[in-house]
Amino acid sequence: MPGTSLSPVEFLNGTQPAHDLTYNDVFMVPSRSGVTSRLDVDLSTPDGVGTTIPVVVANMTAVAGRRMAETVARRGGVAVLPQDIPLPEVRRTVERVKASHPVYETPIVVERSAPVAQVLSVMHKRAHRAAVVVEAGRPLGIVTEADTEDVDRFATVGAVMQQPRVVLEDGVDLRVAFDQLEDARADLAPVVAGGLLRGIVTRTGLLRSAIYRPALDDDGRLRIGAAVGINGDVPAKAAELLDSGADVLVVDTAHGHQEKMLDALPQVVAARDAHLAATGRRVPVVAGNVVSRAGVQDLVDAGADIVKVGVGPGAMCTTRMMTGVGRPQFSAVLECSEAARELGAHVWADGGVKYPRDVALALAAGAASVMVGSWFAGTLESPGDLMRDADGRYYKESFGMASARAVRNRTKDLSAFDRARSALFEEGISSGRMFLDPQRPGVEDVLDQIVSGVRSAFTYAGARTIGEFHTGAVVGVQGAAGYEEGRPRHTSW
Repeated sequence: MPGTSLSPVEFLNGTQPAHDLTYNDVFMVPSRSGVTSRLDVDLSTPDGVGTTIPVVVANMTAVAGRRMAETVARRGGVAVLPQDIPLPEVRRTVERVKASHPVYETPIVVERSAPVAQVLSVMHKRAHRAAVVVEAGRPLGIVTEADTEDVDRFATVGAVMQQPRVVLEDGVDLRVAFDQLEDARADLAPVVAGGLLRGIVTRTGLLRSAIYRPALDDDGRLRIGAAVGINGDVPAKAAELLDSGADVLVVDTAHGHQEKMLDALPQVVAARDAHLAATGRRVPVVAGNVVSRAGVQDLVDAGADIVKVGVGPGAMCTTRMMTGVGRPQFSAVLECSEAARELGAHVWADGGVKYPRDVALALAAGAASVMVGSWFAGTLESPGDLMRDADGRYYKESFGMASARAVRNRTKDLSAFDRARSALFEEGISSGRMFLDPQRPGVEDVLDQIVSGVRSAFTYAGARTIGEFHTGAVVGVQGAAGYEEGRPRHTSW
């Protein structure tokens, strides 16, 4: 790091560190602040993606799917669909996310003749943990988990459903809706337009809608991204993703600073520019991953608007232990963000975040947004099946995108010999259990944690925007004991 032009972030006492730093190695110093409330902070990102919070869901098969994309976009972030998903499925997913309401949650819908077992098999896929019973599109009742206790699994839903305590009309004011739910002591209510089911709202969801702003495209629809690799017919795939309605393209490979990336990236940019000429819709192009100034320079020169930074810090990644390759993430983001800023580009910090503090520190280092993977894998909205271990704890399986499982998905069209040969070189963890927090089982619960922590960090720095935070944050370097000192204790000494 000595001898390089770093981000405008200020180090305490002007002391430049002599070695690279992880998020655990740094802390932020409070500054004189005129920002008195977390609600005075605007977390809209400066990277042109259109997100209102600096959170991106990583393009991992175990993390980013339709429910995740829809839910996160409703709260201002964006999810990136993995490159392994077949293009027809990507198109269907994008269409369904775009058709989702920006405020009302998408309900789980069942017919009154459906068996209770059918409801239970899908109820965990939404954080509200309820289903709406419909007939000809009209809501007849609500079924919650409590309604199915001690009920034969072959009983019909119609026999256990409860009449909705409240039914709201489309367009109802959020405060009015909340008061109606509060007065009726109801946790949720269907929303109808002309008597037909339009969505569902919960008391907590209404409060969130008053705090968060959804990430919307120019037509008022939820935003979603999609990844494209550097192999195969890259321009054709990029063109199809653009035609499907993807709002951001991520050209993704583990080693982004390689010739194949530098060949593929201009092709994606050309497809984007052709799409822009035909539709007037400009889609940002993200490329990565890199960890150096030179890597940023080459990717931006090749057309990237945003560079993804991070090699080896992810929870499912064994790259550093297998190869010795990578770089401590705070220093990587620090150097790369400064390089991108000089070139008129931006960076996303990808990986290594375990706590809200890490997201705040990534932003302090200069990131425009922070990509989160495994942290979101253990939520109700991730694509994996909900399972329970021997102790009764719920979990979902997560796996790295260079793992044996991911490699099998990507190479399924190859010959048996070529598939077997590719399987010898996986680096990611093939499977890891991501346990759901009983107090925060949904991705919105995790977003609340992240956004609350980041907003507070901004008030300590006296920053109202991400741009002000980039230039106003003061950080210091600490040892392991300093990090440990800051950890809360859940039991006495």
